[in-house]
Amino acid sequence: MIDEARRRAYLGAMQVVSWLPRVALPFAAPSRPELLEPLEPLEPQVPPAPVRPGVELKIVPEAPPRPRPVERAKIEIPRPAARVEAPAAASEGAVEPVAPKAAPLPPPRFALQLLRAGRCALLVELPTGEPFQSRDPGYLLLRDLLRAAGLADSPRPLGEPVRWPLLRGGNLDQGPQAAREYVQTFVAARLEEEGDCACLWLVGLPALRFAAALEADDFNRELQVEGLLPVWALPGLETLMEEPARKAELWRAMRQVRVRWISANE
Repeated sequence: MIDEARRRAYLGAMQVVSWLPRVALPFAAPSRPELLEPLEPLEPQVPPAPVRPGVELKIVPEAPPRPRPVERAKIEIPRPAARVEAPAAASEGAVEPVAPKAAPLPPPRFALQLLRAGRCALLVELPTGEPFQSRDPGYLLLRDLLRAAGLADSPRPLGEPVRWPLLRGGNLDQGPQAAREYVQTFVAARLEEEGDCACLWLVGLPALRFAAALEADDFNRELQVEGLLPVWALPGLETLMEEPARKAELWRAMRQVRVRWISANE
Protein backbone atom coordinates (compact mmCIF):
# COMPACT_ATOMS: atom_id res chain seq x y z
CA MET A 1 0.00 0.00 0.00
CA ILE A 2 1.21 3.54 -0.89
CA ASP A 3 0.22 6.82 0.65
CA GLU A 4 -2.34 9.10 -1.01
CA ALA A 5 0.12 11.76 -2.10
CA ARG A 6 2.31 9.32 -4.00
CA ARG A 7 -0.73 7.66 -5.56
CA ARG A 8 -2.00 10.99 -6.89
CA ALA A 9 1.44 11.81 -8.21
CA TYR A 10 1.47 8.52 -10.14
CA LEU A 11 -2.00 9.18 -11.53
CA GLY A 12 -1.05 12.69 -12.56
CA ALA A 13 2.01 11.43 -14.38
CA MET A 14 -0.23 9.03 -16.30
CA GLN A 15 -2.72 11.85 -17.04
CA VAL A 16 -5.44 10.04 -15.12
CA VAL A 17 -7.82 12.57 -13.60
CA SER A 18 -9.54 10.15 -11.27
CA TRP A 19 -9.08 6.52 -10.36
CA LEU A 20 -11.73 4.39 -8.76
CA PRO A 21 -11.43 0.71 -7.95
CA ARG A 22 -14.08 -1.74 -9.15
CA VAL A 23 -14.29 -3.37 -5.72
CA ALA A 24 -13.72 -2.06 -2.24
CA LEU A 25 -10.04 -2.35 -1.33
CA PRO A 26 -9.01 -3.39 2.13
CA PHE A 27 -7.96 -0.54 4.38
CA ALA A 28 -8.90 2.03 1.66
CA ALA A 29 -10.76 5.31 2.31
CA PRO A 30 -14.38 5.45 1.06
CA SER A 31 -14.89 6.79 -2.45
CA ARG A 32 -16.07 10.35 -2.90
CA PRO A 33 -19.47 10.60 -4.65
CA GLU A 34 -18.46 13.65 -6.67
CA LEU A 35 -15.86 11.62 -8.50
CA LEU A 36 -18.56 9.30 -9.86
CA GLU A 37 -20.33 12.10 -11.74
CA PRO A 38 -19.62 12.24 -15.50
CA LEU A 39 -17.33 14.98 -16.67
CA GLU A 40 -18.66 17.76 -18.88
CA PRO A 41 -17.22 17.68 -22.41
CA LEU A 42 -14.63 20.29 -23.06
CA GLU A 43 -15.37 22.75 -25.85
CA PRO A 44 -12.62 23.02 -28.42
CA GLN A 45 -10.72 26.27 -28.31
CA VAL A 46 -11.42 27.36 -31.91
CA PRO A 47 -11.32 31.05 -32.73
CA PRO A 48 -14.67 32.29 -34.03
CA ALA A 49 -14.92 32.87 -37.74
CA PRO A 50 -15.42 36.41 -38.90
CA VAL A 51 -19.03 37.24 -39.42
CA ARG A 52 -19.94 38.85 -42.67
CA PRO A 53 -22.60 41.49 -42.56
CA GLY A 54 -25.99 40.30 -43.67
CA VAL A 55 -25.21 36.54 -43.09
CA GLU A 56 -27.35 34.70 -40.56
CA LEU A 57 -25.43 32.22 -38.42
CA LYS A 58 -26.86 28.84 -37.50
CA ILE A 59 -25.75 27.15 -34.33
CA VAL A 60 -25.50 23.33 -34.72
CA PRO A 61 -25.38 21.45 -31.41
CA GLU A 62 -22.37 19.25 -31.02
CA ALA A 63 -22.84 15.47 -30.69
CA PRO A 64 -21.84 14.02 -27.34
CA PRO A 65 -18.52 12.19 -27.37
CA ARG A 66 -18.70 8.43 -27.84
CA PRO A 67 -17.37 6.33 -24.99
CA ARG A 68 -14.04 4.76 -25.73
CA PRO A 69 -14.16 0.97 -25.95
CA VAL A 70 -12.53 -0.79 -23.09
CA GLU A 71 -9.57 -2.82 -24.28
CA ARG A 72 -9.39 -6.28 -22.80
CA ALA A 73 -6.19 -8.03 -22.19
CA LYS A 74 -5.50 -10.68 -24.77
CA ILE A 75 -5.26 -14.13 -23.24
CA GLU A 76 -2.72 -16.38 -24.84
CA ILE A 77 -4.01 -19.94 -25.21
CA PRO A 78 -1.20 -22.46 -24.97
CA ARG A 79 -0.96 -24.58 -28.08
CA PRO A 80 0.51 -28.08 -28.21
CA ALA A 81 4.04 -28.13 -29.42
CA ALA A 82 4.57 -29.39 -32.93
CA ARG A 83 5.46 -33.04 -33.09
CA VAL A 84 9.09 -33.42 -33.80
CA GLU A 85 10.01 -36.62 -35.55
CA ALA A 86 12.94 -38.45 -34.12
CA PRO A 87 15.93 -38.44 -36.40
CA ALA A 88 16.59 -41.60 -38.26
CA ALA A 89 18.82 -44.01 -36.47
CA ALA A 90 22.38 -43.90 -37.54
CA SER A 91 23.47 -46.65 -39.83
CA GLU A 92 26.20 -47.65 -37.42
CA GLY A 93 24.88 -49.71 -34.57
CA ALA A 94 21.34 -49.82 -35.94
CA VAL A 95 19.41 -52.92 -34.91
CA GLU A 96 18.30 -54.99 -37.88
CA PRO A 97 14.63 -55.99 -37.89
CA VAL A 98 14.02 -59.51 -36.69
CA ALA A 99 12.55 -61.74 -39.37
CA PRO A 100 9.15 -63.15 -38.39
CA LYS A 101 9.10 -66.80 -37.44
CA ALA A 102 7.78 -69.18 -40.05
CA ALA A 103 4.32 -70.51 -39.36
CA PRO A 104 4.37 -74.13 -38.13
CA LEU A 105 3.48 -76.75 -40.72
CA PRO A 106 0.09 -78.42 -40.36
CA PRO A 107 0.28 -81.82 -38.68
CA PRO A 108 0.31 -84.85 -41.01
CA ARG A 109 -2.49 -87.38 -40.68
CA PHE A 110 -1.85 -91.11 -40.73
CA ALA A 111 -2.37 -94.36 -38.80
CA LEU A 112 0.25 -97.11 -38.50
CA GLN A 113 0.17 -100.60 -36.94
CA LEU A 114 3.29 -102.49 -35.84
CA LEU A 115 3.02 -106.29 -36.32
CA ARG A 116 5.25 -109.33 -35.82
CA ALA A 117 5.38 -112.27 -38.27
CA GLY A 118 8.15 -114.79 -37.64
CA ARG A 119 11.45 -112.97 -37.35
CA CYS A 120 10.18 -109.94 -39.28
CA ALA A 121 8.42 -106.88 -37.90
CA LEU A 122 5.96 -104.97 -40.07
CA LEU A 123 5.00 -101.31 -39.78
CA VAL A 124 1.87 -101.14 -41.93
CA GLU A 125 -0.27 -98.18 -42.95
CA LEU A 126 -3.90 -98.71 -41.86
CA PRO A 127 -6.06 -97.79 -44.88
CA THR A 128 -9.15 -97.05 -42.74
CA GLY A 129 -7.31 -95.75 -39.67
CA GLU A 130 -8.64 -98.69 -37.61
CA PRO A 131 -6.95 -102.01 -36.68
CA PHE A 132 -7.23 -104.81 -39.24
CA GLN A 133 -10.26 -107.08 -39.20
CA SER A 134 -10.04 -110.68 -40.34
CA ARG A 135 -12.12 -110.04 -43.49
CA ASP A 136 -10.61 -106.70 -44.53
CA PRO A 137 -9.34 -106.79 -48.15
CA GLY A 138 -6.11 -105.11 -47.07
CA TYR A 139 -5.51 -107.67 -44.33
CA LEU A 140 -6.17 -110.57 -46.73
CA LEU A 141 -3.63 -109.12 -49.16
CA LEU A 142 -1.09 -108.75 -46.34
CA ARG A 143 -1.51 -112.42 -45.42
CA ASP A 144 -0.87 -113.37 -49.07
CA LEU A 145 2.36 -111.34 -49.03
CA LEU A 146 3.51 -113.04 -45.84
CA ARG A 147 2.85 -116.51 -47.29
CA ALA A 148 4.75 -115.57 -50.46
CA ALA A 149 7.68 -114.45 -48.28
CA GLY A 150 7.67 -117.71 -46.33
CA LEU A 151 6.54 -116.06 -43.05
CA ALA A 152 3.66 -116.76 -40.69
CA ASP A 153 0.46 -115.46 -42.24
CA SER A 154 -1.18 -114.53 -38.91
CA PRO A 155 0.82 -111.55 -37.65
CA ARG A 156 0.28 -110.39 -34.09
CA PRO A 157 0.07 -106.69 -33.16
CA LEU A 158 2.81 -105.04 -31.11
CA GLY A 159 1.05 -102.38 -29.08
CA GLU A 160 -1.77 -100.08 -30.12
CA PRO A 161 -1.90 -98.35 -33.52
CA VAL A 162 -0.05 -95.05 -33.84
CA ARG A 163 -2.49 -92.32 -34.90
CA TRP A 164 -1.28 -88.85 -35.78
CA PRO A 165 -1.90 -86.15 -34.73
CA LEU A 166 -1.97 -87.21 -31.11
CA LEU A 167 -4.10 -84.25 -29.96
CA ARG A 168 -6.96 -82.42 -31.66
CA GLY A 169 -6.00 -78.98 -30.37
CA GLY A 170 -3.59 -77.09 -28.14
CA ASN A 171 -0.21 -75.51 -28.79
CA LEU A 172 1.80 -78.75 -28.94
CA ASP A 173 4.05 -79.03 -31.98
CA GLN A 174 2.67 -81.88 -34.09
CA GLY A 175 4.42 -81.15 -37.36
CA PRO A 176 6.26 -83.66 -39.56
CA GLN A 177 9.47 -83.57 -37.52
CA ALA A 178 7.63 -84.25 -34.26
CA ALA A 179 5.72 -87.11 -35.92
CA ARG A 180 8.95 -88.64 -37.22
CA GLU A 181 10.60 -88.53 -33.80
CA TYR A 182 7.54 -90.10 -32.16
CA VAL A 183 7.23 -92.98 -34.66
CA GLN A 184 10.95 -93.77 -34.56
CA THR A 185 10.95 -93.82 -30.75
CA PHE A 186 7.86 -96.03 -30.67
CA VAL A 187 9.24 -98.56 -33.18
CA ALA A 188 12.67 -98.68 -31.53
CA ALA A 189 11.14 -99.34 -28.11
CA ARG A 190 8.88 -102.17 -29.35
CA LEU A 191 11.67 -103.87 -31.32
CA GLU A 192 13.97 -103.71 -28.31
CA GLU A 193 11.30 -105.44 -26.24
CA GLU A 194 10.79 -108.15 -28.89
CA GLY A 195 14.40 -108.80 -29.85
CA ASP A 196 15.56 -111.37 -32.42
CA CYS A 197 14.08 -109.54 -35.47
CA ALA A 198 15.82 -109.97 -38.82
CA CYS A 199 14.06 -107.28 -40.87
CA LEU A 200 11.51 -104.48 -40.64
CA TRP A 201 8.89 -104.16 -43.36
CA LEU A 202 7.71 -100.60 -44.04
CA VAL A 203 4.38 -100.90 -45.84
CA GLY A 204 2.98 -97.65 -47.21
CA LEU A 205 4.41 -94.17 -47.75
CA PRO A 206 3.65 -92.86 -44.19
CA ALA A 207 5.61 -95.79 -42.75
CA LEU A 208 8.59 -94.94 -44.97
CA ARG A 209 8.51 -91.21 -44.24
CA PHE A 210 8.05 -91.25 -40.48
CA ALA A 211 10.03 -94.36 -39.53
CA ALA A 212 13.02 -94.05 -41.87
CA ALA A 213 12.77 -90.65 -43.68
CA LEU A 214 12.37 -92.43 -47.04
CA GLU A 215 10.22 -91.59 -50.07
CA ALA A 216 8.31 -93.47 -52.80
CA ASP A 217 11.50 -93.87 -54.88
CA ASP A 218 12.68 -96.41 -52.31
CA PHE A 219 9.81 -98.88 -52.84
CA ASN A 220 10.76 -102.56 -53.42
CA ARG A 221 14.25 -102.05 -52.03
CA GLU A 222 16.10 -103.34 -48.98
CA LEU A 223 17.87 -100.50 -47.18
CA GLN A 224 20.01 -99.99 -44.11
CA VAL A 225 18.75 -97.09 -41.96
CA GLU A 226 20.74 -95.81 -39.00
CA GLY A 227 19.17 -96.83 -35.73
CA LEU A 228 16.90 -99.49 -37.30
CA LEU A 229 17.04 -103.05 -38.52
CA PRO A 230 17.49 -103.66 -42.25
CA VAL A 231 14.27 -102.32 -43.74
CA TRP A 232 12.29 -103.43 -46.78
CA ALA A 233 10.11 -100.76 -48.37
CA LEU A 234 6.75 -101.77 -49.88
CA PRO A 235 3.91 -99.77 -51.46
CA GLY A 236 0.73 -99.42 -49.41
CA LEU A 237 -1.87 -102.17 -49.42
CA GLU A 238 -4.47 -99.95 -51.10
CA THR A 239 -1.96 -99.03 -53.83
CA LEU A 240 -1.27 -102.71 -54.52
CA MET A 241 -5.00 -103.45 -54.77
CA GLU A 242 -5.66 -100.50 -57.10
CA GLU A 243 -2.58 -101.11 -59.30
CA PRO A 244 -2.13 -104.89 -59.83
CA ALA A 245 0.98 -104.32 -61.97
CA ARG A 246 2.85 -103.31 -58.80
CA LYS A 247 2.37 -106.83 -57.39
CA ALA A 248 4.59 -108.29 -60.13
CA GLU A 249 7.34 -105.73 -59.34
CA LEU A 250 7.01 -106.54 -55.64
CA TRP A 251 7.30 -110.29 -56.27
CA ARG A 252 10.48 -109.89 -58.35
CA ALA A 253 12.05 -107.78 -55.57
CA MET A 254 10.90 -110.19 -52.85
CA ARG A 255 12.61 -113.23 -54.46
CA GLN A 256 15.99 -111.57 -53.98
CA VAL A 257 15.64 -111.04 -50.23
CA ARG A 258 13.18 -113.68 -48.95
CA VAL A 259 15.92 -116.34 -48.75
CA ARG A 260 17.32 -114.50 -45.73
CA TRP A 261 13.94 -114.61 -43.94
CA ILE A 262 13.33 -118.27 -44.74
CA SER A 263 16.77 -119.34 -43.52
CA ALA A 264 16.31 -117.26 -40.39
CA ASN A 265 12.98 -118.98 -39.66
CA GLU A 266 14.60 -122.40 -40.08
